Amino acid sequence: MFSGRAWRVVRFGDPKAAVELQEMTWREPSPGQVLIRTRTAGAGLPDVLMTAGHFPLLGEPPFGLGEEVAGEVVAVPPGSRFAVGDQVAGITAFLEGWGGYAEYAYVREMSAMRIPVGMTDEQAGGFPIGFRTAYAGLVERAPVEAGQTLLVLGAAGSSGATAVQLGKALGATVIAIAGSQEKLNFCTRNGADHGVNYRTDDMTARIAEITEGRGVDLIYDPVGGDTAATALRSIARNGRIAMIGLASGAPVSLDSMDMLLRNYTAVGVLATGDDDAEKEAAVWDHLRGLAERGAITTPVGKVYGFDDVPRMIAEQIAPGAGKTVVRVA
Repeated sequence: MFSGRAWRVVRFGDPKAAVELQEMTWREPSPGQVLIRTRTAGAGLPDVLMTAGHFPLLGEPPFGLGEEVAGEVVAVPPGSRFAVGDQVAGITAFLEGWGGYAEYAYVREMSAMRIPVGMTDEQAGGFPIGFRTAYAGLVERAPVEAGQTLLVLGAAGSSGATAVQLGKALGATVIAIAGSQEKLNFCTRNGADHGVNYRTDDMTARIAEITEGRGVDLIYDPVGGDTAATALRSIARNGRIAMIGLASGAPVSLDSMDMLLRNYTAVGVLATGDDDAEKEAAVWDHLRGLAERGAITTPVGKVYGFDDVPRMIAEQIAPGAGKTVVRVA
């Protein structure tokens, strides 16, 4: 048994009142899990939704926060593909109430990988969710092919930034959509070929200019709302929109007649992983290989200390560019 501290939601509401640091114990991991001593944990908008009671996959408090972590394996069940001492990054058992803003964390073995050589703790802690989601969207659900044009909404955010990188690694031309010049500069450094400011540019006209009137093959949409609706005007015939999230507060509204007449497809993406352990391990091996070759890397933004978790959650409503990470140890 292992003892330590963990941030947990004890009531729904404002993070500073809803989240408490508690002493916890962690038993030996169950089959399908490993227990790690946490060094870093990735953060994002889901923390806000969970704390407010708006995350559809969780029940009532108390429960832990933090969907992804990196650290050292301290306990494994019999037959695990990992061993004590392995350096691992992966997705936590947050759906079972155990999060990653904690000194120890249960990690789903199917959703984990050994940390690539040269990857920093901050990069490792913020790697799993964004890149597994991008893989689900761009490889599994709405595959983008080399030579196609990929439009990424919220391209400076933790979800969009990983899609920019993976899209480039897959050979796509990437158009990044963001809301400030500072964020567009970040997108360019992150690998985007073109940038459009949805606040100041005529988005439809700029995309038409970039694509020479053809439109985009795939829209990667973690934003939803009016921004995604505007982006749909620029979808090419036989194009796809991959619906990842709703950072705007609402999903994109779809017009079935418009879809019919312009012959495009909408695909929902929830990166829950494959039930086939070998297939899921192959996904993580692919992502790890891309990281080791330098094709993808976590675009780390602001890094918070462990004691700053409540403030960090509150600031995820309007985060800066890149992936927010919490240093636990």
